[in-house]
Amino acid sequence: MKNFKVVLEYDGTNYHGWQVQTNAISIQEIIEKALETLLREKVRTYVSGRTDSGVHAKNQVINFKVSTINMKPEKLMVGLNCLLPEDVAIKNVEEVPIDFDSRKSARSKIYRYVILNRKAPTALERHRCWHVRAKLDVDLMNSCAGYLVGEHDFSSFRGTRCNASHAVRKIFRAAFTAQEDDFIHFEIEGRGFLKHMVRNIVGTLVDVGMGKTTLTEFKSIIDAKDRKVAGLNAPPQGLFLQAVNY
Repeated sequence: MKNFKVVLEYDGTNYHGWQVQTNAISIQEIIEKALETLLREKVRTYVSGRTDSGVHAKNQVINFKVSTINMKPEKLMVGLNCLLPEDVAIKNVEEVPIDFDSRKSARSKIYRYVILNRKAPTALERHRCWHVRAKLDVDLMNSCAGYLVGEHDFSSFRGTRCNASHAVRKIFRAAFTAQEDDFIHFEIEGRGFLKHMVRNIVGTLVDVGMGKTTLTEFKSIIDAKDRKVAGLNAPPQGLFLQAVNY
């Protein structure tokens, strides 16, 4: 038995998230179909973390185990890229110890959320950012983002139908950075995340940036542990899984 670690990137626009669905196409489905075609056996993939419909990944990590394979990792990468559509790309394949698990072995994950903060929309980046017309106070949003760092109960930012056993998560860093051409990047690194957690945090912090929520009110939202008091769920197209650290 051999265990392979795969790093891939994808544009999630045309997919119903990572996980296999009965009535919609998913990233997992096309990856596993490509592996079955290439290796001539059914393969189950294990992912570092599921992404939702419309969400992108720059460095998603999966692993899979096969009983017999003579193909070198480099040829596996080339073969998979020949079979996959253009909006999914394999960046690296390597053999890893049999006990490596893409999710359980991860030390942290980094997500980036991209906001376009100007009056005019974007044609070229419309599937990769959230267009917010009102001017945002980045400094104030950063002050609030600091409250996220540490171990907290993030029930206020927990998505509906989240099946996690509890809402306590540890965040190592969270900050906004102004970029060129009126883009703002929000990066957050943590040991793990709840369903819709990053998007719900961003939606609430945008309320802060627009002056709808104060710094004190944002802290009270975290302490409330109640999704009803937090802001809207930011749209999926601005979210990227940036990296998984092991």
